[in-house]
Amino acid sequence: MTKASIPIGNHQIRSARDLGGLVRQARKSIKMTQATLAGLCGCGTRFISELESGKPSVEFDLAVRVAEAVGIRLYTD
Repeated sequence: MTKASIPIGNHQIRSARDLGGLVRQARKSIKMTQATLAGLCGCGTRFISELESGKPSVEFDLAVRVAEAVGIRLYTD
């Protein structure tokens, strides 16, 4: 799996919109379509679109799987 070329460093995620924007940026940086990402993660393109749009009610486990698929690792200090 290709890691995204997003700026190195920590990104504070305070909302679904923050996570969605980061996923979109990472996906685009590796030149992956929403359809390809959805297929890789076993979800539909609608889920990817809603996640990237910051919909707060998306399934958390799947959102984490999508984020990891584009090279985003979520952790806490």
